[in-house]
Amino acid sequence: MFNKIIEYFTHRDRDLRDNRWVFASMLVGAALSLLAAFVLSIEAIALAKDPNAALSCNINAIISCGTVAKTSYASMFGFPNSFLGLIAEPVVITVAVAGLAGVKFPRWFMFTAQVFYSIGFIFALYLFTIGIVVVHAVCPWCLLVTLSTTFVWFSITRYNIRENNLFFNKNFAKKAKDFINQDYDKFILALVVVMLLSILVLNYGSSLFK
Repeated sequence: MFNKIIEYFTHRDRDLRDNRWVFASMLVGAALSLLAAFVLSIEAIALAKDPNAALSCNINAIISCGTVAKTSYASMFGFPNSFLGLIAEPVVITVAVAGLAGVKFPRWFMFTAQVFYSIGFIFALYLFTIGIVVVHAVCPWCLLVTLSTTFVWFSITRYNIRENNLFFNKNFAKKAKDFINQDYDKFILALVVVMLLSILVLNYGSSLFK
């Protein structure tokens, strides 16, 4: 069994091997986002019942889910933002599992998935910025959502560029494929993650651990 798994992820075909890693990354990232959304949803319900409820992730003045959850930014559409994760992430998990099984989705489907996940990615970065600039507090589960969403977005984008699902013109599509073939997108992903974590440290420093 273990050998079959190794063979699966070390296939001789570079593109096929890379796509399998992409879908595996999507699966792990979406699963983590779903876990975070589930926990945040439970906490939102707990706060709705008792605004003074003590949440497990209320560690200090800076690391506090409760502080973030009590702001209007935590329910921007009239319900907890985490409910969106409960709806969206199972879809991503389904796509990832099907992709690992060898299913090839229609071009229009993956393009639509790219559009909607890009909106989700931008929304996650927006909420991260709001937490730093406006709320001045960090929700660990929200941070997990931001990081996992970042990984999934880069994964699905890499796949869609390789499979030409984004309706780019031929010239731009070729340049985009050359870009990911050189793994420059992985460098940008690492840069984004380092930047997000650096912003936290630069803004709060040792306060994160008090």
